[in-house]
Amino acid sequence: MKHFVSYFNDSVKKYWDLPAVTNYGKEIQTYTYGQMAKEIEKYHILFQETGIKKGDKIAIYARNSAEWCIAYFATLTYDAVTVPFLPDFLPAAVVELGTFSECRMLIIDDVAFNAFKSSPELFDKLEESKDFIGILNIKDASVLRDSTDGKLANAYDGVDALFSSRYKNGFTADSVNYYKEERDLNAPVEISFTSGTTSATSKGVVLPARSLSANLEFGIREIPSCVGGHIFAILPMAHMFGQAFDVLFPFASGCHVYVMPGKPTPARLLAGLAAVKPFMFLTVPMVIEKIFKSKVFPATRKFPAKLLLKIPGLDKIVLNKIRKSLLNAFGNGFTTGVIIGGAALNREVEDLLKRMKFPYVVGYGMTECGPLISYRDKSEYVKYSCGTNAHPIEIRIDSANPRRVLGEIQVKGDAVMLGYYKNEEATNAAFTSDGWLRTGDMGLFDNKANLFIKGRCKNMILTASGQNIYPEEIEDKINNLPYVVESLVVGRKNALVALVVLDYEAGKKDNLSEEELNKLVDANVLALNSELAAYSKIGYTEMRQEPFEKTPKQSIRRFMYN
Repeated sequence: MKHFVSYFNDSVKKYWDLPAVTNYGKEIQTYTYGQMAKEIEKYHILFQETGIKKGDKIAIYARNSAEWCIAYFATLTYDAVTVPFLPDFLPAAVVELGTFSECRMLIIDDVAFNAFKSSPELFDKLEESKDFIGILNIKDASVLRDSTDGKLANAYDGVDALFSSRYKNGFTADSVNYYKEERDLNAPVEISFTSGTTSATSKGVVLPARSLSANLEFGIREIPSCVGGHIFAILPMAHMFGQAFDVLFPFASGCHVYVMPGKPTPARLLAGLAAVKPFMFLTVPMVIEKIFKSKVFPATRKFPAKLLLKIPGLDKIVLNKIRKSLLNAFGNGFTTGVIIGGAALNREVEDLLKRMKFPYVVGYGMTECGPLISYRDKSEYVKYSCGTNAHPIEIRIDSANPRRVLGEIQVKGDAVMLGYYKNEEATNAAFTSDGWLRTGDMGLFDNKANLFIKGRCKNMILTASGQNIYPEEIEDKINNLPYVVESLVVGRKNALVALVVLDYEAGKKDNLSEEELNKLVDANVLALNSELAAYSKIGYTEMRQEPFEKTPKQSIRRFMYN
């Protein structure tokens, strides 16, 4: 296995003049691979002048941008440890977790810094550590807060002069050498926090170089050569799914990454995809499901499409039309297709994708594996599965009969984390006695080792009669109903309750009062009982106007609603 930094090193030298990353928005700004390297070198000089050493931690707290990618690679190529925080985290949590993880520097954007300025006491908390150097602006590495009595500010003021003196004949591809000596694949390179609350509740996943390297090499093996190909990055780069395959993989492969800042609306997303024409697109089920609910389902549920879809032969006319429309919407430049991860895909959506032969796959992973656990190329992908193990990771089901009896999914291999930062108890609990990582997910294999996830262990509802209910399967059905935005099934007083968030705006457009809409959805939900086993029938519903509280990866915080 090669260290992931060596791939980036080679890529920068080989594709020096090719476009590397673009801020896609009102003001489009592009960096070539060579320009990225120049900005990275200036970071390195600043790190050196302020006493940052190999293994020191540097935090990044900013929205997606081309500059985020530069700061990220500047940290990793310097052999420091990156601590990326999702922009959804509160500043107070970033300060606590940054201090807990002993970060010596914080790199943030204007939005984050303005939030800091509204709570000045946060600066004092950061500076309680005598080793904390200060805060840099991710846009240009300028100093936003100097915690060193002028040392950081002086270092920044002298960066350009030092750069010029070091590279009197110009900074070229030959100047780049991020791999001066062999690097330890077991050394920590990243601490990724699983939630943005406090150090008492958040777990800092410590990832070694081998984890990022294993994920990168899998991508290089599985995804066709894509030098100069386009990536449209919308996933949070601080989250491992986006980081591994919207950042690490494309920059090691000579791709051109277009970064959409902020959370894209469907209109902005589709306009961006049509313009960029990515050869692959990483996303989460929620994005695909929104497109289907707004664009596809309304058409397929009306006459004559609804009738034609039931007639063999004629159904292909409708399916081909939808497929063509979707491919155009996604830019029509796919060679790899849409890669979906982060949660289960709605079954009705997946049924239609498979019927129309749309190029998609659903993968599976977790932060603790940096992130990939399973995947299968679109040509072999089996519906409802998450593919097979992503070599070199191994998967087992903790069950006497993994093809028939549900068990916890457990994994082992180079991609697996070292443990949780300063949390030996949680680390020990995460591994079995024979060294396998517990994922907390329940699943089965088919006869070709395809993995099928049934739900989270902790979400399972145990009935009074001893039956196991996985609420995700029921929620999948409810979420397909008209006027339903999202749902949650919980167990209360020996009954299953469906908590349903309604689309009241859609109801108003269809001239439905709030009371009429509540009654209609209630009737539709309870009608689903005819499709459910006796022990998993819905007892009653509760309608909601406000969406559920979400985690940074947009999973519902279920514990708040039990």
